[in-house]
Amino acid sequence: MKQTNKKTTILPHFLCSVLGHKFEVSKQVTYHVKEYKCKKCKKELTTGCNGDLIELTPKYREINFILSRIHNKRQARIRREELLTAYKIPS
Repeated sequence: MKQTNKKTTILPHFLCSVLGHKFEVSKQVTYHVKEYKCKKCKKELTTGCNGDLIELTPKYREINFILSRIHNKRQARIRREELLTAYKIPS
């Protein structure tokens, strides 16, 4: 039976608990909502409804996915309308 080294898995979590996390943006859902991932321990957070960071659970992952879809559709519609008004093409 293969034995795993617990030092390699515990060390990043210990360093983050002592020194703090090094979060980087892993995904920009909208202009205000982002997903973050720690470089060391791979902990994932997202922006909550109040603007504070909360842990990224499957529920929040699904919410962010749907929010991203809505945001992208709305931005595409706005860009399309801007092009139509710029070139004055009747729809």
